[in-house]
Amino acid sequence: MRHGKKVNHLGRTDSHRKAMLANMATSLILHKRITTTLAKAKALRTYVEPLITKSKNDTTHSRRTVFAYLKDKDAVSILFREISEKVANRPGGYTRIIKMENRLGDNAEMAFIELVDYNEIYGKKAAAADKKATRRRGGAKKTTAAETEAPAEVKAEVEGEEKVDGE
Repeated sequence: MRHGKKVNHLGRTDSHRKAMLANMATSLILHKRITTTLAKAKALRTYVEPLITKSKNDTTHSRRTVFAYLKDKDAVSILFREISEKVANRPGGYTRIIKMENRLGDNAEMAFIELVDYNEIYGKKAAAADKKATRRRGGAKKTTAAETEAPAEVKAEVEGEEKVDGE
């Protein structure tokens, strides 16, 4: 039974795994997107998301706590300066894992892991989707000014013809 065994050990000792995840988290913060195996990406997500959440509160204590995990001064400063501003109103889900083709050498499942707010491709599609409102039910559609002027001219012509016919 797997009771209490949430951590994927990734075939490494505890110290090796912590050092590897710290290095991968630093690379993710510096480069905003990295390529790795799917298992490592999933382990990295559980490692880095609490650090990003902690970076929202810029205090000395939270900086020291994050530095204890990352062990890189540049990554900590970028995390607290740039990334925390972008994710300030996001309630979690700071990373996205995108599966790729298997690796040629050993057929390992590969994946991108990236920071959600730094991907311009998905951001543009989401912004375009927000602007367009879809309607589920029928009803009166809004008309533009050009469409409203054209029927008025047609009505005037029809009224003019009726007056001519009436005389």
